[in-house]
Amino acid sequence: MCVADLLTIDEALAAILSRVRPLPAAREPLDVAAGRVLAEPARAAVDLPPFPSSAMDGFALRAADSPGTLPVVARVAAGRPAPRALAPGEAMAIATGGVVPDGADAVVQIERVNEDGETVTVPAVEEGANVRPRGGDARAGDAVVDAGIRLGPPQIGALAAAGVAEVVCSRRPVAAVLTTGTELRRPGEPLRPGEIYESNGAILAAQLRGAGAEVERLASVADDEDAHRAAIARGLGCDLLVTSGGVSVGPHDLVRRVEAELGVEEVFWRVAVRPGKPVSFGVLGSTLVFGLPGNPVSALVGFELFVRPAVLALQGAAEPGPRRLPGALGASVRLNGARAQLVRARSRRVGGAIVLDPVTGQESHMIVRAAGADALVLVPRGNGELAAGSPVDYIALG
Repeated sequence: MCVADLLTIDEALAAILSRVRPLPAAREPLDVAAGRVLAEPARAAVDLPPFPSSAMDGFALRAADSPGTLPVVARVAAGRPAPRALAPGEAMAIATGGVVPDGADAVVQIERVNEDGETVTVPAVEEGANVRPRGGDARAGDAVVDAGIRLGPPQIGALAAAGVAEVVCSRRPVAAVLTTGTELRRPGEPLRPGEIYESNGAILAAQLRGAGAEVERLASVADDEDAHRAAIARGLGCDLLVTSGGVSVGPHDLVRRVEAELGVEEVFWRVAVRPGKPVSFGVLGSTLVFGLPGNPVSALVGFELFVRPAVLALQGAAEPGPRRLPGALGASVRLNGARAQLVRARSRRVGGAIVLDPVTGQESHMIVRAAGADALVLVPRGNGELAAGSPVDYIALG
């Protein structure tokens, strides 16, 4: 169904996510799972730590034997447990990560003792001091990472430490990227009068890969119906097709009409946002079809608002976003009475708060100015201006 009125950002996003169905899942080795979204919880194979271990270099002993001078009867290294249990009145030297011997209930750090040959004088120490208990981080069978979580370095490390060799992940979406416009040339080619270098394909491919998709870059097409039809038809064979340009109302804006002829059901066209108003979204079977404007900043913004959440939802992400973070404006911004704005800004930390300084040059073609930004600040529609210091939400870039 084509929605005639402008949707809000939230209405458009809801319409998109309601039509996303997570992709099938498969079991994958952990070492290739970075960036993937878990389709089911990954559970610890062992207790972590798998034995009581020392939190630092020092001496294992019974707390009841401190303070005092004790014979050192063994030396324990990581991976080399003591040959026997610790008897009352004894100490064993121990390295960080070493197995705390049976009979010991505390470790005193090496900096607090006096060694004299094979004896050590120790201060008073409490039971459990500097001992990492078995299973203190996780027990065998515990969920280390829940379903719907995208695996980053901390999650990969936790799973490896817990002995998880394989995980069940949704497959990566395959996304086709198509840029349109007779005026476009590849970087490095000579420009003729009226031509510009094509940048949106590079922007969108980078964003898609960052969201976990595999990317098929289709060759840019001129403003020709047959060229559009062939390229779009190819892109519709992927999990999602993302186009840029050709979605407005000019005589050379062919994308939406050609997609309709190919059977795409348009869900909406145009959203009350600046930049990026003429964004479109449709479906053909299970394929998601996004039409982003041709101005590069508009394409970048439209992706972060609408395409990235869809890519993550296809992978089964529990919270596909976009994630809105709290901050404060570093300078006043003039409001738009008709549309919410995504203002490009540079973030800085002041005390415990994030301050967002709008970059100079907010026009939708100014991609070089936008390159200095690391945040998109959501400025609601309204009249007048939003004063410096006002609380705002923002989306982090990069």
